[in-house]
Amino acid sequence: MGEMSPWHWLLVAAVALLLFGPKKLPELGKGLAEGIRSFKDGMKEHPPASAEQSKSTENKEIKG
Repeated sequence: MGEMSPWHWLLVAAVALLLFGPKKLPELGKGLAEGIRSFKDGMKEHPPASAEQSKSTENKEIKG
């Protein structure tokens, strides 16, 4: 039930085409791609803190 067959994707594409029109779809795709690219770049610039760093930060906040 959770899988999308090619017919489902075709239906989704047809509905999107009807809703947004052929001129707007490339603009929406471009905007989505730029947003994803920006998000990935932001994640690379700010790597997640390690467990040790987050524990020391929590201890400083509790004491401070």
